[in-house]
Parts: sequence; structure tokens; C-alpha cells
Amino acid sequence: MGVPISQMWTVATYVLRQKLAGRQRYPLVLMLEPLFRCNLACAGCGKIQYPAHILKKNLAPEDCFRAVEECGAPMVSIPGGEPLMHPQIAEIVEGLVARKKYIYLCTNALLLKEKLHLFKPTQYLSFSVHMDGQREHHDFSVCREGGYDLAVEGIKAALAAGFRVTTNTTLFDGADAQSVRNFFDEMMGLGIEGMMLSPGYAYDKAPDQTHFLGRARTRRLFRAILSNRRPEWRFNMSPLFLEFLMGKRHYTCTPWGMPTYNIFGWQKPCYLLQDGYADTFSELMAATHWDSYGTESGNPQCANCMVHSGYEASAVNYTFGSWRGLFETARATLFGSYRDPAALELLNEPADSLVQIEPSEPVLEETNA
Repeated sequence: MGVPISQMWTVATYVLRQKLAGRQRYPLVLMLEPLFRCNLACAGCGKIQYPAHILKKNLAPEDCFRAVEECGAPMVSIPGGEPLMHPQIAEIVEGLVARKKYIYLCTNALLLKEKLHLFKPTQYLSFSVHMDGQREHHDFSVCREGGYDLAVEGIKAALAAGFRVTTNTTLFDGADAQSVRNFFDEMMGLGIEGMMLSPGYAYDKAPDQTHFLGRARTRRLFRAILSNRRPEWRFNMSPLFLEFLMGKRHYTCTPWGMPTYNIFGWQKPCYLLQDGYADTFSELMAATHWDSYGTESGNPQCANCMVHSGYEASAVNYTFGSWRGLFETARATLFGSYRDPAALELLNEPADSLVQIEPSEPVLEETNA
């Protein structure tokens, strides 16, 4: 099991309280972006394409704490950018731990060994290391040779120091399903707590616009990867969301489930789309036209999205929405091997060839500005 019992209990009791209170819309994870600056220029990322004066900005710790308290979600994901480049990231994490929030600090791990001494091991903090596959594929995805080896060094150092460590993998069109399965073996061999997966989202500003998956190809790829599952694989996410990726379930998007707060404010409507900003969380919830988003809305920006930030909250909501949801989640957790002989044949299909995409803008160095 890839999620600690204490965290599962905290999330379960939180969701049940929302349901008992009759709340139809509630946050599950706060996506807290304290900066957009990064030390990589990945071809599929839309976060680092801002002007230099924006990339130099940081959220102050007080802004982060206020957002966390406004939102009230039990979990906080800290993406970016590269959070370890924030000059006050240790203070931010310490404040969130004091508030007993379960934190996933998302990092490419290039700075992890160097910054590790700033943090203390705790059940509330997990380093979520961005790993896009085996060495060659990962280095290609992040546009940096040697990136895989540096990330593995960071993972090993964090594990040796007693920290929780997970991996976060984004898959694009052309991914080799068998290579991804081999990658799972490599990560489990390191001793990480669990893995997180998601298909890539077509950010308008991403340099590479040619390798984002459509829904049919997403289901085909994840069916090949996640069927005939090896028992040692552990995933740090809802098992029903993984079934959704495999095409076994249908969910509507829950864009408010993982709201985003960054240097511009509360981002409408979700982590992936930027249709304006709200000054407060209550304004975000009240003023956003939620029916305009999600696959069923007809919004072309949502047509191919199956990303965890929109749909994992849907799976969690289903889990706690009925006894049937609880039963199906327990069954998927305990007996989810998904034997599928036809899916084995998909592993023999050649992956699409990829074209190298050069970084379109220079990477900024760490700054205290």
C-alpha cells in the first residue's frame, strides 16, 4: 500500500465531514505554487514560459499559510517551478507541518541532496520526485543529460535520511509501455513509498505541442502499462483513478478538488487552465462558472484532459459517496492485478518515435529576488 494509514484516515474523515455537512464542492488538495522559476526547461511544461520578471517572484510564507487556512484541504502539493529554489521553502514546509497538513513537495531532485539538511523527516512531508521514465527517456523529457542519475542520487539521499519519497511521472504520446513498466521496477527497487502517474496536459505555452495524448490513446497506453500488474508495485494515489486511466471507469471532472494558489492569486478554474484569478478562496468557489469546464461541458480546452488534478478528486469523492464506492476501492486496493492477456500484446507494439525539442528559453539561476 503506497499511502500511510494516518494519511488515509485524515483524508477519509475530512471527506466524510464534507459529505455529512452536505457540501457538494470542497477541495481535497491545495496546489500551492510558491514560484514558477525552475532549473530545467522541460519541453512539455507550460509553467516556465513566463517573462523573466514573473519568474523572479516568490510567494511569501505568510501568503502560503493564509492560502492553506482559507482552503482547508488536508493535503498540500507544492509544485512549481522548482520549489527547492525558493529561498524560504524550509520555512514554508515547517509552517505547513505545524498545521498538520500532508505535504507533497514536488521536485526534479537536482537540488535535493544540497537542500536536504533544511528539512526534518516527518509523516507530514513527502518529497515527490519528478521522474518521467528510465534514464534515456527521462533525460530526453527534461532536456538535460544526466538528469536521471542526479534525481536517483537525490532519492537515495532522502531515503537514507528517513524522509518519505514518492515519484511523480507524466506520460506523453510515444511513451514505451514496456519501458514504463521496467521503470516501475527500478523505482520500487530504490525503496520509494509509492508512485504517482498522470497523462500530460496540453499547456498552451509548452514548447512541444505534438506529443500530448488524446483520451483514446491515454486509455490504450495505461491499459498496457497497468494491466497484469506486478504485486510489488505501489501507487500513491486512488486505485479508482488508475482504473479511470485504463478506461475501466468514467468520471466527470472535479476542477475545484485541487484548487491552485500562486503569485497571481487563486487561479480559475484549476491547476491546468488560467481563466482569471480570484483574491480569496471563497471568491474562487463562488465566482467560477464550474459548468463551463470538464469534458461534458464541451470546452475544447478540456476535451482530452484526464489529468489527476481534475479526476483523482472525482475518484476519491466516489469512494466515499457510498458503500459501493468503499467496497470497490478496497477491492481494487487488495486485488488489483488486472489480468488481461490482450493488454500483453499491446506491450509488443513499437512506441512512436520522438523528436528532440530544444528548450525555447534560458533557465534562470536561483535568486533571492
